[in-house]
Amino acid sequence: MRGRDELVIDGRSRWVTGGYLAGRKPRPEADAGDAGDAADGPAAGASCSNGTSVPSGVSPNIVAVHEAVCAAFPEITTYGTLRSDGEHAQGIAVDIMVSGDRAWQVAEFVRENYQTLGVSYAIHARNIWSVQRASEGWRGMEDRGSVTANHYDHVHVTTF
Repeated sequence: MRGRDELVIDGRSRWVTGGYLAGRKPRPEADAGDAGDAADGPAAGASCSNGTSVPSGVSPNIVAVHEAVCAAFPEITTYGTLRSDGEHAQGIAVDIMVSGDRAWQVAEFVRENYQTLGVSYAIHARNIWSVQRASEGWRGMEDRGSVTANHYDHVHVTTF
């Protein structure tokens, strides 16, 4: 419908841009490199010890992203989840409020652990990485007009 295809995952309907769908699941990258010392810890089943949480109503994958990022980067204490628009309203997106070099470490951590965390795509600093186009790496994005809209002050993560 209008260039979008419906996917049903765990009994829930999701609409995606049809042109980004692959005929088969991409292979994991052999060695994505090191995103820094904080990224060496486990991605799934990690324990968040800084007292932050995500609200009920978000997807299990968002819970997994929060727990993994929180365990690896305990200094990050602000996560934006449910709000009234887009993927956030669906409970499948989270904004991890961090900037600068640390934000790139978080973005790379999420990218490196995408399979375990159920990540569809991540955005930071006018760059996007997606499972569907993983072979292209981080790709530049158009200017959306502000620091927040361009994701310079946070890492946006959308899950399946």
